[in-house]
Amino acid sequence: MKVFYGLEHIEKIPNAVVTSGTFDGVHIGHQKILQRISETAKKDNGYSVLITFWPHPRLVLDQNNSQLKLLSTIDEKIELLRSFGLDYLVVIPFTRAFSKLSSFQFVNDILVETIGTKKLIIGYDHHFGRNREGSFEYLNENAKKFGFSVEEISRQDIDDIGISSTKIRNSLLNHNISVANDFLGRPYEIRGKVVHGDSRGKEMGFPTANVEIKEDYKLIPCDGVYAVEVEFYGSEFYGMLNIGMRPTVDGKKKQMEVHIFDFNQEIYGETLIIRFLDFIRIEKKFSDIQELKMQLDTDMKTVKERIKKINKT
Repeated sequence: MKVFYGLEHIEKIPNAVVTSGTFDGVHIGHQKILQRISETAKKDNGYSVLITFWPHPRLVLDQNNSQLKLLSTIDEKIELLRSFGLDYLVVIPFTRAFSKLSSFQFVNDILVETIGTKKLIIGYDHHFGRNREGSFEYLNENAKKFGFSVEEISRQDIDDIGISSTKIRNSLLNHNISVANDFLGRPYEIRGKVVHGDSRGKEMGFPTANVEIKEDYKLIPCDGVYAVEVEFYGSEFYGMLNIGMRPTVDGKKKQMEVHIFDFNQEIYGETLIIRFLDFIRIEKKFSDIQELKMQLDTDMKTVKERIKKINKT
């Protein structure tokens, strides 16, 4: 997959089969669109092209009030897209000035004059241009003038229940990890650096890696205990992860810490990829450290049983 950051160095792409959108999370609805443009490009001896935007438009247009948290950073999104056989990815810097482009300017200047689009494939209810004025109806009415054909993938073709990034975000924020993972077609993941903690976990026999996420817009699932898979330099391990205030210990600052099973390496400053497999329980305050330790023993057994069950399905 060839990646273009901006439009400056793009030459027209032969028989370009194009789609566009934010594609946050690259969920299974997005994947069906990617599959469709790839199949069409192969049939037409052309190339599949995705136009996406970064930063996410809502992060730019609603800087003061937006509570939007994203399912994927730009680097995560690019890595995900590589796995779907896309030929070209065009990342357009989204600015307030860009948001003022009319639907005609977007289609004529970018799709036609820059990319050389021969076929445009979009998902249902797709809008573009200033104030989202552009639509499938607009494209269909003007396709001949622009010199390309247009196809809309219906909601039913994408999924009967209407998968959306918003539904996935809500699922992750309401402990519905299995629902979110079904919609994504894979476990939800985060990437973070291991930072120094207070070693309380180690004192209780459950050493943990404290994980810090650099991007403040990245969605962190709701507080609680989770069964997770941890990737470290290509090796995968299972573990249990807690997100929350640690009310039994101090309750001063929200943290994310993971106890990795069968793992004993020095990893301060290293990056972990953490994949959420299932939700175990909400965070709670225990009467003392001994009661907390007993609960951690129970949690570990529960996590291991849950992982066995997941691996059998």
